[in-house]
Amino acid sequence: MRHTLTFSNQAKVCNQPHTLTNIYTNFFLTVTQGITAREYASRRSRLALSLPPDGVALLAAADLKYRSGAVFYPYRQDSNFLYLTGFLEPESLAVIRKTGPGPEDYLFSLFCRPKDPRAEQWSGPWSGLSAAEDVFNADNSYDISRASTTLPSLLRGASKIFTDIPPSLTTPSNIGPLLKSLSLPTSPLKTLVNTLRAIKSPAEVAAMRHAGQVSGRVITSAMRRPWTLEKDLHAYLDYGFTQHGLSGPAYVPVVAGASRGCMIHYVHNTSDLPANSTVLVDAGGEYGYYVTDITRTWPVSGKFSPAQKDLYNAVLTVQRQCVALCRENAGVSLDEIHRAAENGLREQLALLGFEGLTAGTKRWTGQGGEDLMDVLFPHHVGHYVGLDVHDVPGYGRSVALKKGHCVTVEPGVYVPDDERFPKHFRGLAVRIEDSVAVDEEGPHVLTTEAVKEVEDIEALR
Repeated sequence: MRHTLTFSNQAKVCNQPHTLTNIYTNFFLTVTQGITAREYASRRSRLALSLPPDGVALLAAADLKYRSGAVFYPYRQDSNFLYLTGFLEPESLAVIRKTGPGPEDYLFSLFCRPKDPRAEQWSGPWSGLSAAEDVFNADNSYDISRASTTLPSLLRGASKIFTDIPPSLTTPSNIGPLLKSLSLPTSPLKTLVNTLRAIKSPAEVAAMRHAGQVSGRVITSAMRRPWTLEKDLHAYLDYGFTQHGLSGPAYVPVVAGASRGCMIHYVHNTSDLPANSTVLVDAGGEYGYYVTDITRTWPVSGKFSPAQKDLYNAVLTVQRQCVALCRENAGVSLDEIHRAAENGLREQLALLGFEGLTAGTKRWTGQGGEDLMDVLFPHHVGHYVGLDVHDVPGYGRSVALKKGHCVTVEPGVYVPDDERFPKHFRGLAVRIEDSVAVDEEGPHVLTTEAVKEVEDIEALR
């Protein structure tokens, strides 16, 4: 018999018999930083509602990745697996099977490693089968080494399997070939999960806000200091992102001095920082596996030159305009915000004397008919952000923004050393990026602690 507590969101606890007090305590257990067992159960419930009768969602944990030989990278769970389970260990499978029409009508089974004191002496502790039920709220837990014999019975009678496990995947427990041998109809799972993950809960937004707050303060602190080497600035950011509860950097940062800022994803971070140049930093920390994405550009000397200031203010003007559009009642998508960014940059650059462009033109064409905006602004103005820095891959940027969407807004201008452009701007690169939570009537900027006004940046020195 399963005991069920009904809350406003009709999520469930799905353990074997416990006292009511124990169920209540378990349900509000914080499984990962900021996210409770109740929220994970609610996510599984919403996924089950989207499945057809007797549909099954099947997910595999991420593999441990090796850098070389026996040297491995820090483990990072597959984002969809993490989103639905909160379980942070490899060699695991999650099975969510719809059993009826209601929000509580599903079974959650978790395959994982049983406790093994001898192995844990080498590798550190892991959860085991009891914790899979008592902490992670699985209805049933199974030894992952027995998946090949147990999983077929769990899938018997399924109408369709929704999974992103490739047929070639042999870990855990030879799962890819096993699924292929069952000959059940399958469909991709990520489309269903993306729809859920794209709209962030208040707890998710709070986690991203904390990541943004700490990350922004670290970047502002970096602006106060003189730097002569990209690698030293990189190291300072990495250290700062491990403080105040953050687990570390969310991605390899861009620390690009001078014209290297024109390389959009420059991550070598090994060159000098000339005193008369700017440095473009794209960096952010992670909290509870949620990230925020920030880019700031500032003068290495602490004071902008006239050309640097003019180009910076042009980008900042457009960035403010685009952030203001991140609200549900504007009814716009990221693609539409991108078009607004292109138009805004054309107008600003025309005012700065970039020839061949007048405010209001749709294209700025050079020799051969190319659109020079593709040269100066070659990337999209934004992307979704959440558990991944480029979150929910495959979820369209043509979708109208709704409350709970979290996106980046990052217009930039990268001027090559090309005679088509004003000489005093050549080699300059400016990108300004914030992470923004969309609300009904306005944007909620998650990264305001990273200063971006010219006056504020120069006042730091």
